Amino acid sequence: QVQLVESGGGSVQAGGSLILSCAVSGYSFSRKCMGWFRQAPEKEREGVAVMNTGDRRTYYADSVKGRFTISQDNAKRTLYLQMNSLNPEDTAVYYCAAGFRSVSFGDNCQLTRAGYGFWGQGTQVTVSS
Repeated sequence: QVQLVESGGGSVQAGGSLILSCAVSGYSFSRKCMGWFRQAPEKEREGVAVMNTGDRRTYYADSVKGRFTISQDNAKRTLYLQMNSLNPEDTAVYYCAAGFRSVSFGDNCQLTRAGYGFWGQGTQVTVSS
């Protein structure tokens, strides 16, 4: 049974930082698309940062480029999202997501929900001004 468990959310003032973690079990980390999505109240869920865990290429939404960093620790079976320079527009529930199929080195991973079949329960991030 695949389980993705997020942690690290919380409340922070604008300009602050948070690190989200996603502990993964029952799922092979090898050569998959994995990433982070978020959903603000009354908005669609959107891709924030995803990566090809095989070649470690990363992809970011324009709104977070230069501020957020996605990374993985295969030994700990954990996916991370380092979030810096947070602003109120980053307030949302953040979800960890994992793709169904294996990917090859060089394959792109998408920031859309399609293809990500496994999801965590989400962790709330609130940024105050």
